[in-house]
Amino acid sequence: MLRQLTASLIVLAAAAVAVVMFVPGAAAMLATYGIAVPFAPAAEQAAPAAGGRNPGGPRGPARPGGFNRQTNVVTTAVTLATINNSLSAIGEGTASRSVTVSSPAGGTLAEVLVRPGQVVAAGDVIARLDSEAEQIALDQARLTAEDAAATLARTEGLASNNVVATTALTAAQLAAANADLDLRNAEVSLSRRTISSPIAGTVGLIRVTPGNYVPAQTAVTTIDDTSSILVDFWIPERFAAAVSPGMAVEVSAVALPGRSFAGEVSAVDNRIDPASRTLQVQAEIPNDDELLRAGMSFSVSLSFPGETFPAVNPLAILWSAEGSYVWQYQEGKAVKTMAEIVQRNSDGVLVRADLEPGDAIITEGILQLSDGAEVTLLEGPDGAAPAATADATPQP
Repeated sequence: MLRQLTASLIVLAAAAVAVVMFVPGAAAMLATYGIAVPFAPAAEQAAPAAGGRNPGGPRGPARPGGFNRQTNVVTTAVTLATINNSLSAIGEGTASRSVTVSSPAGGTLAEVLVRPGQVVAAGDVIARLDSEAEQIALDQARLTAEDAAATLARTEGLASNNVVATTALTAAQLAAANADLDLRNAEVSLSRRTISSPIAGTVGLIRVTPGNYVPAQTAVTTIDDTSSILVDFWIPERFAAAVSPGMAVEVSAVALPGRSFAGEVSAVDNRIDPASRTLQVQAEIPNDDELLRAGMSFSVSLSFPGETFPAVNPLAILWSAEGSYVWQYQEGKAVKTMAEIVQRNSDGVLVRADLEPGDAIITEGILQLSDGAEVTLLEGPDGAAPAATADATPQP
């Protein structure tokens, strides 16, 4: 029994020594009750002030319970981050002008005069249909028109001498006019046997083969004017008011890695798509080197002025009944600063607050702070140096 009592006393004594040595303020607390601890740390040997409380002194205001300990803190600097200042989207390219060339009339395809990939001018002949019957009809109409014109000339001469009646002159004039119409009709029919390019551009694949019968409106080939490429892409609704024709864009093609091409917005749709909440935009990209083709996919980049906000370390954000706030380090003291969260990122939180670049925000030791309390800065900036501006725009 005596041994157990002795062992218990030794354990209690060891515990008391450990508390005094390792718990800050333990010796001071015992001193307030008149218990002197000779082996206490030197920093706690001073006797407490009258009334058992430390009134403050050089280490700051007294804390409840008689303790006057400054809190050690670590800070990080406030930076500026800009959001909504750029946008990336995926678009599809089309030719600035594209025409499907069709046969204006039915008939046997006699010849094709172009090859795929050939550059043609507006009006160049692409193919011809068999036109023997139309040529004969044109020659006959021309003879009829010449005969009607000669008859009209003779009748007018006779009518001037009152040899023929006025009705004969009227009949000759009508015959000449009908003959001219038949001639023009024959010329149109013959011209329809020739298939021409309506625009300048590059010839696509030939869809028909000479010798086959080609019905009217059969597609023969396509002509693409790729002197510039139109890129259609879609942007989120929140950027609708920021995009306008003439805005600079930069695109890169999947088929041409490492290359980028500059252009501008050429058209903006007049309504938001209600299903996707996006707006269709069209950009025109000059293609002087003919490297871009219709149908290519493009990555489109646009730049905007954006919005700039202070960015703080995520560890610094705290909450109260009034909302989110941070502790700001100012001249050795902790100052509570309200900070409304605008956007959370992996490397920082954008806030709407009375903060400037370079301000010191406390990130460690924040749970023991009170507004205006003196703190000891262990590591980090003190708020004297300005910080840089970062780009915090998320990619859609």
